[in-house]
Amino acid sequence: MEAGSLLHSHIPLNPPKPQIRRRIGSSFPRFFFISRASNSSSSSSSNSERGYRGPKPKRDWVADWVSNNDDVVRSLPIYVGGVSLLAVLLNRTVSGIAPVADASSSQSRSDLLTLGLAVTNILTGLVWLSIRPKSISVVSPQGVECQRICSNLPDSVVSELLWLWESMSNVTCCRSLIVVYDSRCILQIGCAAKSSFGDGEAVAVDANKLMQGSLCQGVIKSGAQSYLANLSLYPGKSELPFLPSNTQ
Repeated sequence: MEAGSLLHSHIPLNPPKPQIRRRIGSSFPRFFFISRASNSSSSSSSNSERGYRGPKPKRDWVADWVSNNDDVVRSLPIYVGGVSLLAVLLNRTVSGIAPVADASSSQSRSDLLTLGLAVTNILTGLVWLSIRPKSISVVSPQGVECQRICSNLPDSVVSELLWLWESMSNVTCCRSLIVVYDSRCILQIGCAAKSSFGDGEAVAVDANKLMQGSLCQGVIKSGAQSYLANLSLYPGKSELPFLPSNTQ
């Protein structure tokens, strides 16, 4: 979930109609959407013909290898520590040094230091194997579909907002979108929490209460977007009652 603020833009409620010089026919639509399923072959063929001539992104081979061999990397300290222990025991056996550690011997002190480092490596490997990041699976939002648009908005702004939602819902995993402007909710679209009154309606956004919360206040003060990686751990989850109950 992301929250951001519009700092430099202004949405006019009653903008003047500019004189637009059209170069194409009047029947040409301003906004159009193309089904990806029906036009995937034509778009892929055109892209392959033109080709990409820009700078190619650099790949980090080390990072790719680590991500593809996660279990091996986590077990690597155990192997290093085990080999170090065997090397110390083999060295004392072959070199003829007495098995009892002697504090006055420099070899004994170095062996003790090596044993400590080897045990540390083994413990580190065990910790890496026991602690793993929790994978979050994709879930279907539990709520109702809604589309609420402020009635005072001009048609151009409504078209722009609907285009924004259509693009985000098709390209990303975004399932809910709320736009608050000038302490008013001008758009609530997508999946929303179901109202507790039993009427089957979506929970309305209380813009004034939302703007006074810590989430929006923090975004306004910092001037940057805020990304909540795990909403269940966020203490201000109660500020977003309009989102589906299982929002992650």
